[in-house]
Amino acid sequence: MDWVKTLNLPKTDFPMKANLATREPEILKFWENIQLYKEIKNKNKGKKKYVLHDGPPYANGEIHMGHALNKILKDIIVKYYTMQGYDAPYIPGWDCHGLPIELNVTKDFKKTKEQLTKVEIRERCREFANKYSEIQKTDFIRLGVFGEWDSSYLTMSFDYEASILEAFLLLYEKGYIYRGNKPIYWCPHCATALAEAEVEYDDHTSHSIYVKFKLKDEDNTYLVIWTTTPWTLPANQAVCLNPDFTYIKIKVKETEECYIIASDLKDSFIKECKLQNVEIIEKISPSGLEHKKCFHCLYPQKESIVILGKHVTKESGTGCVHTAPGHGLEDYLIGIKYGMKPYSPVNKYGRFTESAGKYQGLFVQDANDIIIEDLKKTKLLVKSGKITHSYPHCWRCKNPVLFRATEQWFINVEHNNLRKNILDKMKEIRWIPAWGEIRFRSMIEIRPDWCLSRQRVWGVPLPAFKCVNCGNEFIEIEWLKEMINITRQQGLDYWFDEDYKVSQKYECSKCKSKNLKPVQDILDVWFDSGVSWYAVCKKNKELGFPVALYLEGSDQHRGWFQSSLICSMAIEEIPAFESVLTHGFLLDGEGRAMHKSAGNVISPQEVIKKHGADVLRLWVASEDYREDIRLSEKILIQVGEIYKRIRNTARFILGNISDFNPATDTVPYEKMDIFDKWSLSITSALVAEVIDAYDEYRFHSIVHSVNRFCTLLSSFYLDILKDRLYTHKKDDLQRRSSQSAMLSIITVLCRLLAPILSFTTEEIWRHLPDNKKLCVHLSSFPKKEELKRDLEIENFFNELLEIRDKVNKEREKLTKAGTIGSSLEAKIKLKIGKEYKSKLFMRDNVDLLLKEAFIVSELEIENIDGNELIIEATRTDGKKCPRCWKYSKFEEEICDICKIHCNI
Repeated sequence: MDWVKTLNLPKTDFPMKANLATREPEILKFWENIQLYKEIKNKNKGKKKYVLHDGPPYANGEIHMGHALNKILKDIIVKYYTMQGYDAPYIPGWDCHGLPIELNVTKDFKKTKEQLTKVEIRERCREFANKYSEIQKTDFIRLGVFGEWDSSYLTMSFDYEASILEAFLLLYEKGYIYRGNKPIYWCPHCATALAEAEVEYDDHTSHSIYVKFKLKDEDNTYLVIWTTTPWTLPANQAVCLNPDFTYIKIKVKETEECYIIASDLKDSFIKECKLQNVEIIEKISPSGLEHKKCFHCLYPQKESIVILGKHVTKESGTGCVHTAPGHGLEDYLIGIKYGMKPYSPVNKYGRFTESAGKYQGLFVQDANDIIIEDLKKTKLLVKSGKITHSYPHCWRCKNPVLFRATEQWFINVEHNNLRKNILDKMKEIRWIPAWGEIRFRSMIEIRPDWCLSRQRVWGVPLPAFKCVNCGNEFIEIEWLKEMINITRQQGLDYWFDEDYKVSQKYECSKCKSKNLKPVQDILDVWFDSGVSWYAVCKKNKELGFPVALYLEGSDQHRGWFQSSLICSMAIEEIPAFESVLTHGFLLDGEGRAMHKSAGNVISPQEVIKKHGADVLRLWVASEDYREDIRLSEKILIQVGEIYKRIRNTARFILGNISDFNPATDTVPYEKMDIFDKWSLSITSALVAEVIDAYDEYRFHSIVHSVNRFCTLLSSFYLDILKDRLYTHKKDDLQRRSSQSAMLSIITVLCRLLAPILSFTTEEIWRHLPDNKKLCVHLSSFPKKEELKRDLEIENFFNELLEIRDKVNKEREKLTKAGTIGSSLEAKIKLKIGKEYKSKLFMRDNVDLLLKEAFIVSELEIENIDGNELIIEATRTDGKKCPRCWKYSKFEEEICDICKIHCNI
């Protein structure tokens, strides 16, 4: 008889190669056919809620890897809580209004020199946003993200737009909305106001100049200021000193001029301006200079006043600060104290107006050189140079922005103690990672009032009227209520229609004129998304308010997180979210930011095509998102190795339980082999470890734990099982014991990984024997107590594995020398000292157990004097059994052990 042919070799159709690019779309189709998401909702309906509210991505292009990272993280969390039995609905959304889409649309018709009305621009913007929200939806579904895709929210839907206006009305009625003239971030290239979240900081080279302001009442005495924005000098109204500083008057002997500067900045000032023969004349109290007048440095007919303010620092300059309330927030605030109006002689395109005199029509940055030349001519320039420093730039066009005073609509963050209340409530929010709270708090502490108005077309109109007669802008509550109802039915395009007429029943709040027109500004798009909790969650009973989690990139600390918290605290007086999770930015393998211009961008589409969505999902889970995240082809290959290890572990198990019927073949725990009890114990430990990691959002820990687990299974447990699985008779107790354990392991492992490897675990689930559950995503997550954990057995095996490592090292010496090939050709002798305290060797039949663990044919244990363990490895002198391939002394066709297990 050819005993080799009778081996119980694995039989399975579970493929070795994943071929995910082909299989995953088939699984997506299966999920669609069984209406999986509907089944998930029905399964957990009425149970405890867990709502992760989706921060809407911008609908202006195909998804990039940042989108994939964000959506996969969200999906992992939602799937975990769903499998834990929570009712965890996920409603995706898209941010549809705003400048990027409008610019994309308008640049196309500018090329063809079309003249479009505002309504036509809005129609094309809507088409553009619709197109890309659908494209992105398809890509997100391909990533395996579950959600209510058919009822996702769009910030441009009529109902959502009406909700934006409702939230605005609530804020207005509570007194948070006001109109004011104050300096804000302004992009002259995009011709619109910007929110803080729309400003990026980058290096910029500016002029650095020291300028003299001559005191009117004193001969040859000047206050010296330092500025990096010469173009703001036409708007100068004051020179500000710090009331707590000591100032000195110094005399430059060469010119006989006296300069007033802060005492502590004397040395740096003299060095920077390369002054010679300088002497200190006297110390001066800043209070003695307050309200004194000096000549304006550019317009001698104008005056500047000396004022005091504690915002003046000693970090650089002279301690005397050029103050233009129309071009800086601190300047504006100190200006209010001294009764100054914010004056800004700059139009919306960044060009000087008529009131700037000779500089009229110049773009502000182009005026710098001319202003410096004028200062030289009047001998008021002490020193000029260049400096490279961090400077605010527009997030869209990447050009430097201005601080410019204009009439805008604002949310007052001081009203009703809003800022203080936000800071107090922050302590109740869970921040992941914890440093997010510190960063967020620092931003709230210094943020100015929120500028709501934007000078664009594509968005929700700021619902105010402008009086043609007196120029007054005002909000009419009754009309706003009507507007909300109209919007819900037909949208907002009518507001921008040139033929639209304001009803004669409304009149100007100031002059009572009925000649009114709608304000053509739109609301900041951050307000659109900042009230999503109101428009989506609070109005949907399936979601509710507040929600469990907001999750976005760390840039949203000053974006969506902030706008949402300001709105929810002002309207509802509670935070919109209970927890905030932030992830880092995406970098390439070298740690560089990904940019098309750098040629280092990797798209999710190409990764899916080459590796499959599950490898991409595994990469997301394996990275520590709390830091910036790296991605390269090399990293994906490394992640692919982890994926293969998990898949091959599953393949081995499935192949060896294909003839196992759980209903009839399951071996009770009490009758199981010790190896199988140990495997279940370490699986139980893995469950506890993984659940803790999911609860703490430490997904990279899950991947590392599972990878270690699969490595240990493959290199030890599953390797040992091959003998009994392949050579013992089909219903042998040892074989059924191992199959029982392996079924438990793969069932648990499959559910542990389902939130991460959504496609692969579904594929594994289909191949489980006698599995009556339709889909892994409809199963429950493993419980910590689901499998028995035995710490005594674990400790026993920890020692066994430690000795096994030593045995393997000795055996490998024989392999390297060519003495043996397979480990079954080895004979191991363990010499154990009498004082050796190992519990391992106190166990009954330990020699048989160790022989199996070491996968050798012969093992001998000898007691010796002393307190040590000596390991000797030699070649066995037995005969090879054709069935089990072990070496022993036997006379029959097969070895005695095989005869026992085969009942021969």
